[in-house]
Amino acid sequence: MRGFAILLGFSLAGVLLHDTLHLPLPGNVIGLMLFVAALFGKVVKLEWVEDSANLLTGHLLLFFIPYVIGAAALIPFIGHDAVAIGVGVVGSTFAVLWITGTVAKKTTPEQKEDEQRAKFSA
Repeated sequence: MRGFAILLGFSLAGVLLHDTLHLPLPGNVIGLMLFVAALFGKVVKLEWVEDSANLLTGHLLLFFIPYVIGAAALIPFIGHDAVAIGVGVVGSTFAVLWITGTVAKKTTPEQKEDEQRAKFSA
C-alpha cells in the first residue's frame, strides 16, 4: 500500500506543478521525472515501490482499453486514409525496433562466443 501511495503522490505532485507553473510537459511526465530523481537521490528506496510497480506493469494493458475504444470511434473519420495510417504505424514500429536493436548492439560490450553459450545453457 505504501508503494501505491508513493507512486500516486509523485503523480499528483507532477499534476500540481503542471497546473500551478503552467509547464509544457504533462503532469504525469513531470511526476515521473520527480520520482526518478527521488530514486537516484535515494530519497525513495526501490524496495518501497517495487511490488506496486510490478503489479501495475503486469496490468498495463488494461490502461489502454479506453484509448483503443476511443480510437475505434474515429474509424468513420479516417476513411480512405486508413491504409496510409496503417503503413505509417507499422513502418514506424519496425523503424523503432530496428533502431533500438542497433543501439543496443552497439552499446552492449561484446562477449566471446563460449561465454554466451555458457550463459544461456545454465
